[in-house]
Amino acid sequence: MKIVVLDGFTENPGDLSWDGLAALGELTVYDRTLGGEEETIARIGNAEIVLTNKTVITERVLASCPSVRYIGVLATGFNIVDVEAAKRRAIPVCNIPSYCAESVAQLTFALLLEICHHAGDHSRAVHEGRWTSSVDFCFWDYPLIELLGKTMGVVGYGRIGRAVAKIAAAMGMRVLAFSRSAAPGFDGTAELVPLDELLARSDVVSLHCPLNAESQGMIDEAALARMKDGAILLNTARGGLLDEAAVAAALRSGKLLAAGVDVVSAEPIRADNPLLTAENCVFTPHIAWAPYACRVRLMDTAVANVRAFLAGAPRNVVNG
Repeated sequence: MKIVVLDGFTENPGDLSWDGLAALGELTVYDRTLGGEEETIARIGNAEIVLTNKTVITERVLASCPSVRYIGVLATGFNIVDVEAAKRRAIPVCNIPSYCAESVAQLTFALLLEICHHAGDHSRAVHEGRWTSSVDFCFWDYPLIELLGKTMGVVGYGRIGRAVAKIAAAMGMRVLAFSRSAAPGFDGTAELVPLDELLARSDVVSLHCPLNAESQGMIDEAALARMKDGAILLNTARGGLLDEAAVAAALRSGKLLAAGVDVVSAEPIRADNPLLTAENCVFTPHIAWAPYACRVRLMDTAVANVRAFLAGAPRNVVNG
């Protein structure tokens, strides 16, 4: 059984082991596959099992690689795979659910707290000598925000959304949630409301929903107009949820006080991304998922998924 990992570097830059997969077949690991469909096709070759993180698996790739029997996504989101094309060929596409929910929630609040306190900016000011030369015992360069009593709106109330809601509640925030799911696992932490109501009532809107045809560009000019003046927007889900030009315009106009994003529409971020020149936009480079403990869980689940497929009982199938 031939196994190919198309872009393994971000999952394992050298601090993990591929031995679990190697024990299941003839394994080839590429750090990156950046040459488009042709390179992807060449690297898959006659492999039966393909694992990908962000390398796109299209209809053409599948048509050109008829030996493929299984696709594993080294992530929770699976929009980089043409899942319907795979389904037509009876190829299960299996993802890695729930391996980094708490870490994503943690980074969500790292972004929010940076917006509230500008810890990085103030640390740089201290290192530059501003505190040493100050005549006062303290100084601050930005308005400081207390979260107690403010309203957090959580869009998408799966495991990550619920983890964010619990932290918000622990900080004394009121929590609203919107979910398209009929059974969002409501635990009483949040008040479930329609999306328009959430946007209108929230001081902070945090996105934790999947990217699909329905959610693409959901935070657009119209959605931003429904939000409170001076609200904060957080996105640690998928960049495509934002109309980035509209969000940048809202930041420039002051409609949004600030934004914190870990993801953008094209990654790595392009030099012409409008958010790069917008006021009060805090970035991290898609790292919410990446703590060592999370990547260990991801690797263990990826191996378990392949093992289950080989045993005839695939699990975590997203196109079943």
